[in-house]
Amino acid sequence: MCGIVGIVGKDAVAERLVDALRRLEYRGYDSAGVATIHEGRMARRRAEGKLFNLENRLHDEPLPGATGIAHTRWATHGVPNETNAHPHFVDGVAVVHNGIIENFSELREELKAEGADFASQTDTEVVAQLLAKYIREGIPARAAMLKMLNRVKGAYALLVMFREDPNTLMAARSGPPLAIGHGRGEMFLGSDAIALAPFTNEITYLVDGDFAVLTRDGAKIFDFSGNPVSRQRQVSQAAAYVVDKGNHRHFMEKEIYEQPEVISHALSHYVDFASNRIRVDATGIDFKAISGLAVSACGTAYLAGLVGKYWFERYARLPVEIDVASEFRYREMPLSPSQAALFISQSGETADTLASLRYCKENGLKIGAVVNVKESTIARESDAVFPILAGPEIGVASTKAFTCQLAVLASLAIGAGCARGIISADEEKAMLKHLAEMPRIMASVLNLIQPQMEALSRDLSKYKDVLYLGRGTSFPLAMEGALKLKEISYIHAEGYAAGELKHGPIALIDENMPVIVIAPHDRFFEKTVSNMQEVAARGGRIIFITDEAGAAASTLPTMATITLPNVDELIAPMIFALPIQLLAYHTAVFMGTDVDQPRNLAKSVTVE
Repeated sequence: MCGIVGIVGKDAVAERLVDALRRLEYRGYDSAGVATIHEGRMARRRAEGKLFNLENRLHDEPLPGATGIAHTRWATHGVPNETNAHPHFVDGVAVVHNGIIENFSELREELKAEGADFASQTDTEVVAQLLAKYIREGIPARAAMLKMLNRVKGAYALLVMFREDPNTLMAARSGPPLAIGHGRGEMFLGSDAIALAPFTNEITYLVDGDFAVLTRDGAKIFDFSGNPVSRQRQVSQAAAYVVDKGNHRHFMEKEIYEQPEVISHALSHYVDFASNRIRVDATGIDFKAISGLAVSACGTAYLAGLVGKYWFERYARLPVEIDVASEFRYREMPLSPSQAALFISQSGETADTLASLRYCKENGLKIGAVVNVKESTIARESDAVFPILAGPEIGVASTKAFTCQLAVLASLAIGAGCARGIISADEEKAMLKHLAEMPRIMASVLNLIQPQMEALSRDLSKYKDVLYLGRGTSFPLAMEGALKLKEISYIHAEGYAAGELKHGPIALIDENMPVIVIAPHDRFFEKTVSNMQEVAARGGRIIFITDEAGAAASTLPTMATITLPNVDELIAPMIFALPIQLLAYHTAVFMGTDVDQPRNLAKSVTVE
């Protein structure tokens, strides 16, 4: 969740760029940098650590220039140091970047074979090297940008400055957000409207697949084929809020669409994408030495823990005991110091989870905390802290925190499997490749299914009861889907293991009972389809959430089929979480409920 800012101005911009970066500090970062063009020369200042280090550097070595770009970096490829800090320079091209370039290894080797000399360990430098190569070949800057955009793959936001065109900035979005700010005789660009609030309140939000060219006179926006597109200009209220909804109706919607970006942020903390290895120092618990894992949480965090249980047991052969914290703390579970305990909480202040943590600590267990707030009580009282790095989550119904919890648990399970000798180096590399692909796939899925989910919500809103079914890791997703729907739409919903259907819930099935079946084409698929047949035989209205292979393999009639891309079983829970979130969201919006602050609920439950 790096921060990006750019200005094509009338006066010196370096100080204003740093001020804008300060408004993006909430996103998290480990280094920062700024670059400008002045009298035909590009110059930059970069510093590891907090922004005051960069400010001190600029105080000693000022940067003149009315056009500039700036960046706060959260390391994904390469350690956090000045060399890897942005902006990256290559032969008159300066680039700042948020996200992950998935095919950077392939492009890096190709460019090195052609004589390119890489100065950093980052994936971002591949973008600068490609652009510099195209410019040397005589390709104009705008055409070079389009050619580059059609070579790189991943979820990314890019801002580029060219030495030979000092009055222009170029930007592109494929996943992480970017906003254009409209001034008078100057133009701005930032990761969100908050960064631009001191300069302007007239904002244009780019959408995925947008390529923008900014000059002092305005902005032109194109698609990645170079065709002009039109985007609405609007007035932002960002100056009045700590976090702005942007062009979304609700914080929940914004947070759903932030997931590709925040997942990249979370994964970068645990995965070294340059070497395709789990960062050993990020695990914090010696998984090789423990005999088992006790996991506890509440609500959505508990359901993330249930998915994690499947991963730890399958990929690390590590026994996992899991319970909701309100039960865990009272059932006097026998514990051994040879075990470790893991507690999951978005806020890090959940009362029952904290009480369960203290019970485990009293029994001599090493404690790990999966939290979004690193300064929270649960984090402070733990031996190891595993931040999910989702950023502020304003909507009461958790969305991005849930998928970031899953991403962190998947990373920890892979790390545990490697430490315990269950996962080989080649298997680790393959699994991390799937994780690296996830932000791009999530961004694609969100764009793909949104219209269908909005239309389907109108039908779903007519029913009073809904049943969700799933097997394997899709069983906790079924419970999460039901929880989301009841939380914000107030429709009664229940999630069941598909194999439990005929042990009771089947009695409820009739033509007035929608049954949402979550079934990727995995090793459980055929058994889940047999449960669908039982529903269809009793007149149940099936909403089938599957992948391309699953949709092709089933001929059962459905109320709707939501088809996602085929993905590896490891990342399926994060991908399949998206339609259940959007379905709940759009149903609640259609029914007119208070989406961000549903009745009777609080974001953090700090009492029993």
